[in-house]
This record gives sequence, C-alpha cells and structure tokens, in this order.
Amino acid sequence: MFIKQYKKIDPSVLNMVAAEFFIQLINTSFMVILLIYMAKTGYNDARSADFISYRFLSVLLFSIPIGLYIRNRKIKPLFYLSGFSVPVFSILIVLSIHWNKDLLLYINMFFWGLGYTCLQISSLPYILRNTDEATRMEALSLNFSTWSFGGIVGGLLIFTLKNTVPDFFDEKNILLLISIISFAGLFFISKVKKDHIPETVNHKNFYHSKKDIKLLFAAITPTLILAVGAGLTIPFVGLFFFHVHRFDSDTFAILSSLTTAIVFLSVIAVPFFKKKFGHVKSIVISQAIAIFLLVNLGLTQLYSAMLLSSIIAVFCYMFRQPLMNLAQPMITDVAMKYVGNDNREMMSALQAAIWSGSWFISSKIFSYLRKAGLDYVYIFLITAFIYTIAVIMFYLILLKDYKDTAEKK
Repeated sequence: MFIKQYKKIDPSVLNMVAAEFFIQLINTSFMVILLIYMAKTGYNDARSADFISYRFLSVLLFSIPIGLYIRNRKIKPLFYLSGFSVPVFSILIVLSIHWNKDLLLYINMFFWGLGYTCLQISSLPYILRNTDEATRMEALSLNFSTWSFGGIVGGLLIFTLKNTVPDFFDEKNILLLISIISFAGLFFISKVKKDHIPETVNHKNFYHSKKDIKLLFAAITPTLILAVGAGLTIPFVGLFFFHVHRFDSDTFAILSSLTTAIVFLSVIAVPFFKKKFGHVKSIVISQAIAIFLLVNLGLTQLYSAMLLSSIIAVFCYMFRQPLMNLAQPMITDVAMKYVGNDNREMMSALQAAIWSGSWFISSKIFSYLRKAGLDYVYIFLITAFIYTIAVIMFYLILLKDYKDTAEKK
C-alpha cells in the first residue's frame, strides 16, 4: 500500500511538517472565519479585502530576498522565526479588529505575512535538500497536506467550540485560542536535527545565468496566471457563502473541514495518481473538472433563493478544492526538476512571491469590483477564464518537458 512509503521519510522532515501544520492551522482557520468576523464587526467586503491584501504584499516584497538568503545557509532558523511570529501577529490581528485600529491592522497583517513567508519559502527547499528520490514525492505530498489537515482540525475546532459554548467562543475568542495553540509548532521545530546544505550550490555567486532565468521564467508563467485567478476567489469564498447562501462561521467552518478532509486524502494519494496516470493526465484532467465546478459554484448566486442552490454550492465547493489541490505537488515536482538543483531555492521564492503578489493585486481588484457592485458570480466566471488559460499553459509546458526529456534520452 502506498501509505507504507510515508514511513520511510526522514524524522527531521516529519518534524518540520508537523511544525508547519500548526502554522497552517492558523492560516486555514483565519481564512475560514476572519472575514466573517470582520463583516460582523462592521467591515464591508471592499475594506476587508484591502486589509487582507497587506498580508500578501509582505510576501511579495520579501520572498526573493529570503530565497537568496537561504540559498547557501541553514534553513532551521527561519522555522523558529515563523513558528514564533505567526501566532504572535495572529493574536495582534484579532485584537486590532476588536479595537477597530486600522493602522495596527495594516501593520500586523504585513508582519503576519512576513512570518508566514519564512516557512512558506523554506519548506520546499528543506524537503528537497533532506530527502532522497525514493521518498521525495511522498514528502512533498505530506508537506502540501498540512494545509488541508490544518483545515480539517481548524474547521472541526471552530464548529465544536461555537456550538458547545456559544456565549464565550465567538469568532474573536476562537481565533485567539487557535493562535495560542499554534505555539506548539516550536516544540517540533526544536526536534528538527537535519539541515543539509547541498554541495552543488555555488556559495559565492547569487546571480543566475541567462539559461537559468529562461528556465525560471518558463516554469513560473503558468503559476502567475493561475495565482491571479485564485486570488480573486479563494480568500473570499467565506464571504460568498456568508452573503449569498447565509452560512454563518460555524456552518462554513464544518463545510471547510469536510472539504479539506477530501483535500487531505487526495493530496496524500498524489504519488498513486502520478504512477497510475502520469503527470499530464493527472494535472490537466483534475484542473479541468475543478474549473467546471467553480463555474457552477458561482452560478448558484443566480438562483440562490432556491434550496437547491445551497446544495449545489456545497457539492461544487467540496470537490472543486480537492481537484485543484491534487495537482500542486506534481506541478511543484515538475517545476523543480525543470529549473535544476541550483535554482530550486529561487524557484520556491518566486512561487511564493507570485502567489502572494498576485493575491495582493487580486485582492485590490476584488475590493474594486465589490465596491463597484459586481456580483460574486461574475468574479467567479472571470476566475474560471483565467484558470483555463493557466491549465492550457501547464499542458504545453508539460508536453515540452517530456519532449526535451525524450530527446536527451
């Protein structure tokens, strides 16, 4: 059974993944109910999106410098920085909203993003440095699954607390509790012993050749397009269900928990899909079905008065997300091999910069579109169109990659 292969992963990598789970517990929980909490506190959609965008701005500004920094250095210190700063600034974000202090909220969002970046940039290079070929795909899949596993635990925790002691555990206190729990990640970081620096890296030269730049540009272009589309919807799906289908935070939390359980199982099974169907079929088919479900999710706004609309919306949301996430470990694996060993730290940094930079821009666009009164359905359709372009580009690059590989053989 493919699960047996996960037992062979190095213990230090497993501890790093465990530490990342606690950071992702914050990330997913905040994504599920923070905007709903802000809406209940008096923030409209456009204003909330503006605040959220500063989280992505910090990642955009610091991703490449961090990628350059870790290229010939040990990575573990960044794990400590992330494990401490993310819970601290998460607490400060919640308190800033509670106190209605806009300047503090901007600052804390910015530094929250910076703390998260330290782990986001360094986790993939750490795995690539400290695993062998036999367990690399399993380690990458397990790393990607921390987001979904964090969503499962966070969603169940939110639902349970809000329905067990509703008078005390409102959105504010739930987010504060989850932030405090996440300090546990520091314990697992302390158990990370292995921190290899690859000998293939040129320690004296941070610059990249024209060939390297060409490879990096080809590998990141589809991700850039995909990220722009994702930023228009993913951070704001909670608001869609809150405003259109009248889901409160606990209802959306349990929905997200069930959805991320499916995401977790699909990501864990990625090595099986890769061996069974190959990169091309697994990536392209899963993404195409996910786009179809996204379109139908948005269209439910047009008949939201009917009970059927909420049922269809739940179905589309629950299966779109797993399908979209299923391809990410394989896309990362292909991209990292495509750019070569000396460029993988930079590739990781560029991916983070692109995702967060695009989400910063997309958050601003979302804020403008909502301020202009554009309905969610049209924003979802725009996203689906952008996704389609990205999938076509991924397909072309995969074909080129396999053609180049065949020619080398």
